[in-house]
Amino acid sequence: MINQTTRAIGLIGNPVEHSLATFMHNAAFKHLGLNYVYLLFNVKKENLNKAIAGAEALNMVGFNVTIPHKIKVINKLDEFDLMANLMGAVNTIQFKDGKSKGFNTDGPGAIKAIEEVTDLKDKKVVILGSGGAARAVSFQIAISGINDLVILNRNAKKAKSLIYDTENLLKTDNFLENEDKNNYNINPNLHFNYGTTDSVEKELKDADILIDTTPVGMYPNNNEYPLATSEMMHSDLIVNDLVYNPIETTLLKEAKKAGAKTIPGTKMLIYQGAESFKIWTGVEAPIDIMEKAVLDKLTKKE
Repeated sequence: MINQTTRAIGLIGNPVEHSLATFMHNAAFKHLGLNYVYLLFNVKKENLNKAIAGAEALNMVGFNVTIPHKIKVINKLDEFDLMANLMGAVNTIQFKDGKSKGFNTDGPGAIKAIEEVTDLKDKKVVILGSGGAARAVSFQIAISGINDLVILNRNAKKAKSLIYDTENLLKTDNFLENEDKNNYNINPNLHFNYGTTDSVEKELKDADILIDTTPVGMYPNNNEYPLATSEMMHSDLIVNDLVYNPIETTLLKEAKKAGAKTIPGTKMLIYQGAESFKIWTGVEAPIDIMEKAVLDKLTKKE
C-alpha cells in the first residue's frame, strides 16, 4: 500500500509500455514488505537531463534504463561501477548520498541464467548479434572462465568491433588493477573469433553454449525464422535466447528438436532485475516471486 513514506523507483526509456519490470519488482516489494513502488516513465531523448535531475530532486531511489538512453545517460551521472564504465552503458542508476551512480546488471544477469544449467569454465560460447545486449554479455562472459568466444553478426565489421573491444577490455589497466579482480575468472588462453551469421552451422559443431542477443522471433514476429535451426545444433548444446516474449521462441523450439537444453529470455530478465533490486534495497531479491510475476503476465498475454 502506498503511503506517506513510500519511495519511488522506475524505468526510463522510450518506449517503456511493454516492460514487465513493474509486475516483477512490485511483486517482490510486496512479498518482502518493502515500502517501495516501481513505475514506468516514458522519457524522450531531449528530456533525459531533466529526468535525471528531477529524480534526484524528488529523492527517488533509482532507475532502470532502457533504449535509447543506456549509453547517453552515462554522461549525466557522478559515478559508475567498473563494468558500466568499461562497457560505456548503464541499465541501473542508484541515487544515494547526493550522488548518482550507474551500474550494468545485464551481463551478470545473463551469466546467472546460464550458470543455473552449466559451469562456464573452458566452454566455447557463440553469441549471435553485436548490439547493446551482446556487448554486456560478451564482456561479462569473457571474465567467466570460458575458453572460446565467437561473435557472429549479419555485419561482420560489427562483430569484429565487439570482439576487439572485448579483447581489449581484458588489457585495461582499470580492469586488471581493480580491487575486485579476484572475483573474475579470466582464462589466459581465451581465444576470440568473429564472422557473419553464415558461419553459424560451422561454429556450432563444437560449441557448448549459444546465446542469441538479436530480436529475431520477438513478439509480434513470433514465427520469424531463427538464425540457427535444429539441423545446425547438437544435443550437448545449451541454447539461451534473450528474447522473453514469447517465452518459447522459434530458436528454442528448434533447440528442443535437436535435444539441446534451453534457457528462455525470462531468466536473464529476472536475474538482471534481481541485481538491480539488491543495488536499490540492499536486500536479496525473491527470485521465485519475481519469476512467477513475469511468467503469469506473459502467460496471460499469450
